[in-house]
Amino acid sequence: MAENQLPEAFESQMQALVGPAEYVLFKESLERPTQTSIRLNWKKPVDILFSKRPIPWVKDGYFLEERPSFTGDPTFHAGAYYVQEASSMFISHILESLKIPKGVYLDMAAAPGGKSTLLSSYLGEEGLLVANEVIAARTQILKENVIKWGLGNTVVTHNDPEHFSPLDGFFDLVLVDAPCSGEGMFRKDPLARAEWSPENVLLCSARQKRIVDKAGELVKGGGYLLYATCTFNEKENEEILRFLTEEFAFEPVRIPLDPSWGVVETEVNTEDGTFYGYRFFPHKVAGEGFFITALRRPEGAYIQVAPRNKEFKHHSLKRVGEKESVELEQEVGGEGTGKFYLLQETYFRMQGDYTQELEKLAQVLSVRYFGVELGKKYQKEWVPSHEWALSTLPKNGFPQQELTKEEALAFLRKKDLSFTDLPLGWVLLTYQKLSLGWIKNLGNRVNNYYPKEWRIRN
Repeated sequence: MAENQLPEAFESQMQALVGPAEYVLFKESLERPTQTSIRLNWKKPVDILFSKRPIPWVKDGYFLEERPSFTGDPTFHAGAYYVQEASSMFISHILESLKIPKGVYLDMAAAPGGKSTLLSSYLGEEGLLVANEVIAARTQILKENVIKWGLGNTVVTHNDPEHFSPLDGFFDLVLVDAPCSGEGMFRKDPLARAEWSPENVLLCSARQKRIVDKAGELVKGGGYLLYATCTFNEKENEEILRFLTEEFAFEPVRIPLDPSWGVVETEVNTEDGTFYGYRFFPHKVAGEGFFITALRRPEGAYIQVAPRNKEFKHHSLKRVGEKESVELEQEVGGEGTGKFYLLQETYFRMQGDYTQELEKLAQVLSVRYFGVELGKKYQKEWVPSHEWALSTLPKNGFPQQELTKEEALAFLRKKDLSFTDLPLGWVLLTYQKLSLGWIKNLGNRVNNYYPKEWRIRN
């Protein structure tokens, strides 16, 4: 089959789904260029100079008139925005329109991090997000994107769905962005067409049932489950929704829509009522293919509360005492609610309202990152981490140096830099007032501490 040719079985499937006449429009849409879109980080405001227009279902999302070189934009590396497909930002509309309570959220298949950073922004300082990735190789990019986003309310984990068994009834919201056959990516990624087959659809459906069979148990009473795919077929969408309602007690959730958006609402009739799904077709919306459904756990369902332990015992993580935590919070410049942990000699800060949840998670899951890594401290001098630089926490006591775009790109390439009248010691470099990272002025030379593995290579 030619790379751009659609599989015959897929064409038959789509004609049955949308009808022969509408299928002509759908097929034509797959040959049109994709639209690049971004979502702004409201905690890192900056003037975005790209020509853009708003995405109607998310307040911080924009379509770009053309795709720029993000690699050459220092504000991208500073975490001022995330390049995310527009249809998937519909999650923001679900959160805002339903006013879903903030608390402990789980993104079960989180890499590379678009939906996790969206959930992180919604939670702000009023919640805790667990961003989990099953595939080890993808965990690092997830961690990097969480660090760049910088809000410090996220725990990055690397676990199989089965590992979450001790956390039944623990989460206020669980998002399953399920691995799927990728039909919604046929326009964006023509190679996805060659990899598609009816057999792969069935394989994906079986995998999705295994994932949601665990995810359904993790939602606490009154909490929400969001299930999403980037595919069109009913086996991976409506049938999974039906499977969920047969396995668990859930209540239907209907999302308000503006007809002008072009989002198609679908219904699944069950013994417990009519449940709703929302499908994005590329001939109807200015985005790629996407499906999402929301379900609510009944109030009477099980709720697990993290215990308050006087002592926290962990093989590598140590809780910092109350007195030292207060002193550290004053040094860092936080607002008095931070709690601190030591991983070997490195300090981490976590929002104080969710430390007992963090400690429960650390005892159950493989934690790869959490909160904000601050760095090491020798007597009264900090050796600050790059993670602290990119966080939205204050950097009290450190001088700052604003860079031109050329200087910022040189720093991001880990080139040698020279300045006049630069204070000795650690200096925070900024671009458009956004933190980029650290240098250390030794007097006779300046050391560039941008992470080697993050540097721009072109």
